[in-house]
Amino acid sequence: MKKLGILIFALFVALSCKKEKTTWESDWSAPLISDTLSLRNLVNDSTLLESGGYYSLDLNREIFNLDLTELIEIPDTTIAQNFTFSTNLNIAAGFSFINSIEEHFFDLKEVQLKQIVAKSGAIDMKVINPLPTAAIFKIKLPGVSKNGIEFTETYIAPPGTATNPGIVEKSIDLSWYSMDLTGVSGGDYNYIKSQVEVSSDPSGPDIVVSPSDLIKFEAKFRDVKVDYARGYFGNRIIADTSDVLIDALQSVAGGNIDIPNTAIEFKIENGIKVSAQGTLVNFTNENASGTSVSLVSPYIGSSQNISPATGSWSTLTPFIKTLIFNQGNSNIEQYIGNLGAKHKLIYRFQINPWGNISGGYDELFPNSRLKVKVKATMPLAIGVNDLVIKDTFDLELNQDPEKTRIIGGELILNTSNAFPIGGQVKLHLLGENGNVLHTILASSNLLSAQFGAYNSSYSFNLASSELHFLLGESVLDNINDVRQVAIEALFKTENPTTNLNEPMSIPVGAFLAFKLKAKLKTEMKF
Repeated sequence: MKKLGILIFALFVALSCKKEKTTWESDWSAPLISDTLSLRNLVNDSTLLESGGYYSLDLNREIFNLDLTELIEIPDTTIAQNFTFSTNLNIAAGFSFINSIEEHFFDLKEVQLKQIVAKSGAIDMKVINPLPTAAIFKIKLPGVSKNGIEFTETYIAPPGTATNPGIVEKSIDLSWYSMDLTGVSGGDYNYIKSQVEVSSDPSGPDIVVSPSDLIKFEAKFRDVKVDYARGYFGNRIIADTSDVLIDALQSVAGGNIDIPNTAIEFKIENGIKVSAQGTLVNFTNENASGTSVSLVSPYIGSSQNISPATGSWSTLTPFIKTLIFNQGNSNIEQYIGNLGAKHKLIYRFQINPWGNISGGYDELFPNSRLKVKVKATMPLAIGVNDLVIKDTFDLELNQDPEKTRIIGGELILNTSNAFPIGGQVKLHLLGENGNVLHTILASSNLLSAQFGAYNSSYSFNLASSELHFLLGESVLDNINDVRQVAIEALFKTENPTTNLNEPMSIPVGAFLAFKLKAKLKTEMKF
């Protein structure tokens, strides 16, 4: 349509400077568009398959994929050991005067962890020495190890005073450290142990420690993300909404389709070793006309029990729950037939709905995921009844009747159609506010392949059509008011034998070739 606008504009730019005008009529014929539409470019993207000479629909999509390690949140936590003495204490050079083991609590709400492996994070270490000699701090975190080596750090804090102590700080990458959180007893949860040994400088002087001296160790765990976790992950609910937009269906203005033997599978995949329940709360689509259809089935809105995954690290095997929606247990044909461009899935999962039945042995691995997949494979046999496809394009045609103008003509559309879909085509000329100024009906219908003849070169039927759109005087009188053109097609899959709309298979290689040209009569005044 843009090419048509350019052609018409070119005709109107001729201006005359003569005192007396001469009228000259001429006929113009020019090609505008030549193109071919097919499904070939879609066959290899897992949407369409070829089977027995016809296309099949293969819908296999992952609706969402949740990294379950995000379920375990370790808050930034600072652990500390403070040391003071009730009386003055004489300390000889090189003497170890502090050796203490304590446990520290991570506040994880209802989550009870016994072990984790950190994927990332850091420990900010800090030691404080108020003594008049250097102090040697040997820090151990029993149960925290990497590659089988226990966490041990040694810091030499310079001499200081109570008001101006010697301080050493260091940040340590916590990635891939394993952390035992069972505490000193070995049977607890969310507790980490620290051991601090402090000795005076063997090369320094003998000193006296007073009650005012505060010797301190701090370790701040920050930004910790888990790679593995074991314990009880709590009774938790994960709820969200997934939206899917199918752009191609936004131009469908009405009608319906019929795809027989329709069945769609939803697969809920649990990659965590924990019991759960999953619920597909609602699945709704909305078409371009604003009509919504919700999938109705006993599976919608009801909780489905989901067993834990099995195995371990390299052998982890997710549990898969499959829900099949077919004509016998749902309105799946009505759902698909609504031609929804917008799809919304509301889902909910509950972890440990029956409490801590694993005895604190829930497990989460690096490859643990919670997924929902949808799968449907069916012959692409489509039944279409009054399916309305409508699209709108900008178009502005201005002419000066005192100079050069179109006084008549037509647009001609030639087609060669191998699809089993045909019907009526209209053009709507729209004004500035979208109001319809003129509707131009094609002189004949676009014929579907069923009304054509067998073509041995392609091994399927082809139907040829020539559609004329007359540009009459009434249309041209107010052509300057046109701002858009809407192309509307009313399609059917009519069986030429029964005259009924029936599902029709689409042959492999099917195409729609079309050429649009304009034949215009112009009047130019010179």
